[in-house]
Amino acid sequence: MNRRAERDGAGTHRGAFGEFGGASGGLIERTFREQIVLVGMVVPPLTGDDVEESLDELALLVDTAGADAVARVVQRRHSPDPATYIGSGKAEEVRRIAEKVDADTVVFDDELTPAQQKNLEKILGRTALDRTAVILDIFAQNAASPEGRAQVELAMLRYRLPRLRGRGTALSQQGGGIGTRGPGETQLEVDRRRLVRRMHKLERDLGEVRRHRGVQAKSRARSRFGRIAIVGYTNAGKSTLLNYLTSAGVLVEDRLFATLDATTRRLQLPGGETVLVTDTVGFVRKLPHQLVEAFTTTLDVVIGADLLVHVVDSTSPDPEGQIDAVREVLGEIGAGDVPELLAFNKIDVAAAEHLVERHHGAVAISARTGEGVDELLTVIGRRLRGRTEITELCIPFDRGDAVAIAHREGEVLVETADEGGFRLRVRLEPAGRARLEEFVVGTAVGGRMEP
Repeated sequence: MNRRAERDGAGTHRGAFGEFGGASGGLIERTFREQIVLVGMVVPPLTGDDVEESLDELALLVDTAGADAVARVVQRRHSPDPATYIGSGKAEEVRRIAEKVDADTVVFDDELTPAQQKNLEKILGRTALDRTAVILDIFAQNAASPEGRAQVELAMLRYRLPRLRGRGTALSQQGGGIGTRGPGETQLEVDRRRLVRRMHKLERDLGEVRRHRGVQAKSRARSRFGRIAIVGYTNAGKSTLLNYLTSAGVLVEDRLFATLDATTRRLQLPGGETVLVTDTVGFVRKLPHQLVEAFTTTLDVVIGADLLVHVVDSTSPDPEGQIDAVREVLGEIGAGDVPELLAFNKIDVAAAEHLVERHHGAVAISARTGEGVDELLTVIGRRLRGRTEITELCIPFDRGDAVAIAHREGEVLVETADEGGFRLRVRLEPAGRARLEEFVVGTAVGGRMEP
């Protein structure tokens, strides 16, 4: 319960950052918006502008979580203070500012250690949170599917575990007297054991989901459909693009992390190829590693994609920084080597020619109006065909079974007949090519045929 709710005497009233717990996460009921003080730190090689930009984004995150940033404090240090992050003197200054603006909570732009958080709350006299806690709260509010809720809960428990605090000796079984002797167990140990047990259950459940997704991935691989994953910074327009392409009906809102659950739809490219397009969770700077670990079941679709359509918000004040942030997360999950196509979105609002010129092969689009989307689809088809090996087969007329295998195992692009038999150009997986090896007369990659 935060201080303002206590003053109002409303026991059910909670602020935007309630206790993390269960899959429901954040708020059930809001009757006011919390007042938040933001704190950032300039540590070389960061500049003041870098930190101000990061705090601007943190203010958006706080707003999405249901609170208002009413003040901000920036500290310059060579390195964070191990005990209080910003130093005890600066912490006292933040306390005075928080009291002046009647702030309920102080949010720090970088992740705090459990010790720093505990020490800061003692000095500030109010809740101290970090960017990770804010993002986790937003995810908890937006998780819709059972899988999404389980992933968010697991991330929250991983965040909470090292931050468990003792409750004194009142609930401890360790003590003196008849019936109390022995090793016993403190309430803190009980809480920790319960969290660990719950985490293990969630990990097992998500492991089952991951195995199920693996079966689905194998089925999709056998279907020979190309796999496209739409990735990008949060609120860049990924879901809007998927809706425009496939009428998927995915929730679209002008706020951060509106969509957490992956959605896959079929799409036919201008060249006639059918591909599977998946909308994925948005990324953000300093994305909590707990979320990256918990969302591996969802992000596996990114690792297994044939092409990533990286949607970038052209209206962002720092599109290059957002590109770097997304690529950093892609590298962290093992998708750094997946081919990428940059699509600079929202050209109906801001011009993107200079961005396209800076990134060779990129395209400019408006997912809302459809401008440039035809070019995007053409480039996607060309990129996929350029990566696909095409096998030319010459099959005798009396081997209709081999022709049937070619149709079943691959995608037949051209089929003709001459005096030597059936001539086919087929996209084949290695296993299918091995079954038809005796009929192979050539291979083409990117349209160039080689014997």
